[in-house]
Amino acid sequence: MITRLSVSTIWAKDQNEALRFYTEKLGFEIRADVTNGDYRWLTVGSKSQADLDYQLAALKPGGGFTQEDVDHLTRLVDEGKMGSGPWKTDDCQKTYETLTSRGVEFLQPPTDRPYGIIEAVFKDNSGNIMVLAQDKPRAKG
Repeated sequence: MITRLSVSTIWAKDQNEALRFYTEKLGFEIRADVTNGDYRWLTVGSKSQADLDYQLAALKPGGGFTQEDVDHLTRLVDEGKMGSGPWKTDDCQKTYETLTSRGVEFLQPPTDRPYGIIEAVFKDNSGNIMVLAQDKPRAKG
């Protein structure tokens, strides 16, 4: 039976720039960087979650993707319709301040939501929209 998600895909316009963003700005570690011909398997992940990797997948033809497919995916990334998250944090405000100081572009500062989280929304360097979330204490009752 399926037990858990192990890899999630994030589309990258430039894998080297994406690698710098996710390691230098977000603090992720490199998990794999393997080249096989024109294909590069590049994954990063949070040090606190060793069993989940994020593949920084190149937006280019190959591996079953045509140029038309790549053009469509690129449009979706440009329109902010692709991304990942919510990524959890213990302190959304502090993480927001740290990432802002590192040059991460936020579209929404930490905001208290009625559905039990404080969230902030940012873009990666390819244009993917990401959600950062802090759980609020649940009311007992």
